[in-house]
Amino acid sequence: MQAGRPSVAVPSTVHCDHLIQAKAGAVADLNEAVDKNKEVYDFLASVSNKYGIGFWKPGAGIIHQVLLENYAFPGGLMIGTDSHTPNAGGLGMIAIGVGGADACDVMAGLPWELKMPRLIGVHLTGRLSGWASAKDVILKVAGILTVKGGTDAILEYFGDGARQLSATGKSTICNMGAEIGATTSLFGYDASMAAYLRGTGREDLAEWTEALAEELTGDPEVYARPQDYFDQVIEINLDELEPHINGPFTPDLAWPLSQFAEAVRTNGWPSKLDVGLIGSCTNSSYEDISRSASIAAQAASKNLKARSEFTITPGSEMVRYTVERDGMLEQFDAIGGVVLANACGPCIGQWARHSDDPNRKNSIITSFNRNFAKRNDGNPNTHAFVASPEIVTALAIAGDLTFNPLTDTLLNTEGVQVKLDEPQGLSFPPRGFAVEDAGYQAPADNGTEVKVQVRPDSDRLQLLEPFSPWEGHDLMDLRLLIKAQGKCTTDHISMAGPWLKFRGHLDNISNNMLIGAVNAFNGQTNHVYNPMNETYGPVPDVQRAFKAAGVGTVVVGDENYGEGSSREHAAMEPRHLGVRVILVRSFARIHETNLKKQGMLALTFANKADYDLIQEHDRMDLLGLTTMRPGQPLQMVLRHLDGSAHTITLNHSYNETQLAWFRAGGALNIIRQNAGKAS
Repeated sequence: MQAGRPSVAVPSTVHCDHLIQAKAGAVADLNEAVDKNKEVYDFLASVSNKYGIGFWKPGAGIIHQVLLENYAFPGGLMIGTDSHTPNAGGLGMIAIGVGGADACDVMAGLPWELKMPRLIGVHLTGRLSGWASAKDVILKVAGILTVKGGTDAILEYFGDGARQLSATGKSTICNMGAEIGATTSLFGYDASMAAYLRGTGREDLAEWTEALAEELTGDPEVYARPQDYFDQVIEINLDELEPHINGPFTPDLAWPLSQFAEAVRTNGWPSKLDVGLIGSCTNSSYEDISRSASIAAQAASKNLKARSEFTITPGSEMVRYTVERDGMLEQFDAIGGVVLANACGPCIGQWARHSDDPNRKNSIITSFNRNFAKRNDGNPNTHAFVASPEIVTALAIAGDLTFNPLTDTLLNTEGVQVKLDEPQGLSFPPRGFAVEDAGYQAPADNGTEVKVQVRPDSDRLQLLEPFSPWEGHDLMDLRLLIKAQGKCTTDHISMAGPWLKFRGHLDNISNNMLIGAVNAFNGQTNHVYNPMNETYGPVPDVQRAFKAAGVGTVVVGDENYGEGSSREHAAMEPRHLGVRVILVRSFARIHETNLKKQGMLALTFANKADYDLIQEHDRMDLLGLTTMRPGQPLQMVLRHLDGSAHTITLNHSYNETQLAWFRAGGALNIIRQNAGKAS
């Protein structure tokens, strides 16, 4: 709209998977979402129709499963406004998660850039068997690399073990690479990818990729001597890989199943399992659901019911329709499972959870990708763990986190001890995939007459106003808004869940800015000092007071600041409310870029120990902006309440293009300027 183009410059799609709250079940939840969010859905549909964008309706499925089924292909390059876009790496595609501003640039015809990543090779040998699954590969890798070990790196999986995995199993691994900060993850082309292309009705693509097979994977010498070509090589023997459970509160706290029960007891985590949830963009394929359904079927035959609440989220309408046709949803229903809508749901906090006491410490286990505090249900007392769908299903049946399906038995309704057999599943439905209405709406051939309407009084939609350009001088007498301590993900900066309804209204959603971040000076969330009235208040309220008074502010953060979702609002909200500088020990890749795109100053401590010098009542002067250039540090003077001062050095990673974004007040302003020149 801002670039003045009649249509997007590259093939683009919109997916409505974030606004369906899990509450009663698929049909009721979808109907309620369509009713509540009609204004937003109509806006997205009309914009898509006008500008040549494919539109996937609410209920069509989760973006990454839909992309895998319809758009991903070996050798392609794709960006998507979600950190789990690398899911398409399961089909050998370089698929990278970005912020919304990056995607807008590409859709408007501007080039997209990325700092050349490091290369990490993961050599897989052996073959998965029994209860082990592709999910356990990435859970183990997360334990090895941690949440920041893949930052600015591409992970490539290779070896005989890699070729044994299905395309959707590969996608699970690539999807959750986001949890280690990877730029993307992928597999070289093999026969499983051609099989998936054929299975999803893309015979021509399968033939083309088979003809180019040697060009769509690494050269033999790379795999023969990986240490000469990769910056780091990880070895995993799938013959020896056991199921893993990761958590709580972070996806890199990895526990082999044989050690997990003892970890639960030693750490005092609640062993009673309240809820088991399978699905999400990471594990919602036909193969995932069929393996879990096999456990449900045998549980029913052995007179077992799920002792925990148990939910199932199909990844797409095609998957849902097919598994229903094949009787799998009936198998889940027989043990008390509830099928949710084809949407993100509880994975992103869109969950009206049934809880008897929100203050009680409790445990849930999911086949999702993230388990940060409060992420799924907004409850800091929820201990969330991540595992494969098979393990989640088994533990939901047991109702006990310490249950090990490989070794333990369960008491059935007839008082008999029974043991669950190994899961069985299929990569493809024997009768092929089927669907009546996939939920796709093609755009108009000519959208010039299509009208896009936004009500001026809407509390859901708000047209963006340009951010102000840099004033051309150093920033003096800045005040501290918050010094965030420890993990500060994009969920801490801009919570999801019920707040997602305001994604189209920047001012309203800004009322959640940094309400989940822990204040280093008092250990509390959403409670920061306001020097103008010498009281404490909620972060957004204090920042709005600073903005009204014309006072610039600084947000200080710890390591890997902004990890997690690619949530653009985590950068737009501080920009909108007048924060001038985000100063941290280190950034997650996508969030750092998002801040730059919005014209923010994303800076890091040259000496990480200087984080400790920041005091609650500091006044700060940022020097060197008038001569700022790539590779040149800035200086900040910290003036403390007692009259003392420190001068610290700050680094940045801006190139000349990104400096132009800062000076113009954001990348979108440059697009507007270019559009004006063209007209």
